[in-house]
Amino acid sequence: MHGAAVTLAEQFLSSGIQYDMVLADDMMDVATFSALVKTQGHRIPIATYFHENQLTYPVSPKDTDRVEKRDRHYGFINYTTALASDTLLFNSEYHRNCFTKELPGFLSRFPDYTNPHTVEQIVSRSEVLPLGMDLASLDRLKPEEGVPGERPLLLWNHRWEYDKCPGVFLDLILELHRRELEFDVALLGERGTDSIPQLNDVRRLLGRAVVQDGPVESFSDYGRWLWKGDILPVTAIQDFFGGSVVEAIYCECHPLLPHRLAYPEHVDSMDSLYSGFDDLVDKCCQLIESGDWRNPYHSDRVADYDWSRLIRFYDEAFTRLARSRL
Repeated sequence: MHGAAVTLAEQFLSSGIQYDMVLADDMMDVATFSALVKTQGHRIPIATYFHENQLTYPVSPKDTDRVEKRDRHYGFINYTTALASDTLLFNSEYHRNCFTKELPGFLSRFPDYTNPHTVEQIVSRSEVLPLGMDLASLDRLKPEEGVPGERPLLLWNHRWEYDKCPGVFLDLILELHRRELEFDVALLGERGTDSIPQLNDVRRLLGRAVVQDGPVESFSDYGRWLWKGDILPVTAIQDFFGGSVVEAIYCECHPLLPHRLAYPEHVDSMDSLYSGFDDLVDKCCQLIESGDWRNPYHSDRVADYDWSRLIRFYDEAFTRLARSRL
C-alpha cells in the first residue's frame, strides 16, 4: 500500500500513452498516485474497486500493527483513496455500507481536522458492482445426473485462516459426529501455518469419512468437489463478497451461512441463514436428517455474478467514467 503508487506513477508517466481511465483497487494509494501523475498535467478519471478495506477487516491476533501503532495508517490510505477517486466500486452492498458507516467514527479518533463532511462526498460517488466470476467454467465439470450418495458430503472450500474460523467449522463436525449422524467431509483450501487442534480430532474420529484432506492441484479437481458437495457450512467472521461461497452455491451445494456480512445477498431464502452456533448445528442436523440435502440447491442470485451477465454493468460503469474526462 506504500511503494506501488510511486512505481506505477513512474510507469504511467514514462509510457507516453493517453489512457481513458485508471482502474485501481483498495490496496493502491490512489491519492499519492493521482498527485504524482497530475504534476505532469494529466487529468484522468480514476475508479477504485474496493474488494476489501482496512477499516473494518478483522485484525488477526498475530498482527503487529496495533502494537506498532500503524493500524490507522492503512485505514487512512483507504480514506484518502476514496476521496481522490472519481468513482468507488464496492463488491457488495454490505461492503459499501460497513465502510461508509465506519468512516465517521474512524475520522473522529484523530485530534483535529477530522473533516466529517467528506464522508457524504464518498457516499455520493460510490456504487455496488459485484465481483465478476467465471462461473460458467464450472458447468463443464458438472457430472451427469445420477443417484445421490447415501451420505451427505459436507464441504469446506475456503482458506484456513483466522477470519474464516475453521475451528468453528470443525467444532460443528465434531458435534454432528457426537450426535451419531452419518456424513462425509471434504476439507479443501490452502492451509495456513497455524495448527488447529480440532483437525486431528476430526481425522481420528471420522477416519475414512474425511474423503479429502487438503488443497487440490487443479481447478478441474476443485470444481468436481464443488459438484460433489451437498452441504456448505460457513463460519467466517469476514467476507465482503465470498467468492468460494458463491462457487459452491452455483454448484448446487446447500449453504448454511451466518446471517450477516455479504451472505444474505447471495441467497433467495432466509432458510439458508443461521444465527449463532447452536442454530447452525440445528439447521445442519435438520438438513441431514430430513434428506433435503439430496435435492440440488438453486440460487438465481449467484448465477448473476457470471461474467456473461455482469460484464455489461462493468462496461456501463467504465464508459460513464471515461466519458467524464471529455
